[in-house]
Amino acid sequence: MGRTPLIPVLVPGGGGAPAELLLKAEWLNPGGSVKDRPAREILRAGIASGALPGRRLLDASSGNTAVAYAMLGAAAGIGVTVCVPGNASAERRSMIKVYGAELIETDPLEGSDGAIRRARDLAVAEADRYWYADQYDNPANPQGHYLTTGPEIWADTAGTVTHLVAGVGTSGTMMGAGRFLKEKRPEIRLIAVEPDGSFHGLEGLKHMATAIVPAIYHPSAVDETVFVATEEAESRVRDLASRDGLFVGWSTGAAVVAAEEVLARETKDDRAPPPVVVVIAPDGGTRYLSEDRRLFGGGA
Repeated sequence: MGRTPLIPVLVPGGGGAPAELLLKAEWLNPGGSVKDRPAREILRAGIASGALPGRRLLDASSGNTAVAYAMLGAAAGIGVTVCVPGNASAERRSMIKVYGAELIETDPLEGSDGAIRRARDLAVAEADRYWYADQYDNPANPQGHYLTTGPEIWADTAGTVTHLVAGVGTSGTMMGAGRFLKEKRPEIRLIAVEPDGSFHGLEGLKHMATAIVPAIYHPSAVDETVFVATEEAESRVRDLASRDGLFVGWSTGAAVVAAEEVLARETKDDRAPPPVVVVIAPDGGTRYLSEDRRLFGGGA
């Protein structure tokens, strides 16, 4: 787990010179997403506390963390119950079941917030049965990224990274990896990516102004937030596949749109040193193939 590569993507710079984005290919983790990292750290915390494996791990997820829990729970002999919105992709729902976890589908119109509310209710009603992992509020979530994602980015760019761009859902990636990178060099800029409204199709991302805000999220830690429309992200996913040979998920498309906006500003001055922009690519597009209307331009 971890040690995922940085894959360069060339984009036109604002001053006409090529600028490079580096995608951190988190789809190459064994569970297929960036969420393997925090899920492992959360399970370790549960085991260390003595709560696991005596009780079932319970949590809410938009999909990817649920898959990671299911995979790791199967490997560790820990029962897993996950609450996931009913509109999570069919591929991710199938993967959860394949690993033997219990899947509770919640109202798709309520998104991840509805899943959170359902998990909270279950945790209270059946406290003896469940250990509520609560990835949105659990400090082990960003800690997983502080210990792994941040150090990898620093090492693999030889300390030259200037920007970290990541979508925020639980916000664990940005809070953990960003904290590590800021400790190494405070001038590194942290760019958060959010959907441009409360009703959107960017699975895994939160529009913080209208959502249940994770306790681990600290807006003051972020240098800038870029808001991206679902249609822009979908278009960029198709471009990355057909032009770059990289098939990524929706949240990666949104992060690349945001990164390109940043680069358009940063590269206007040809005399300035070129920025080194690392974009977190949380998962691959194969777990969204059932949504082929979106992939092939038909809309959601």
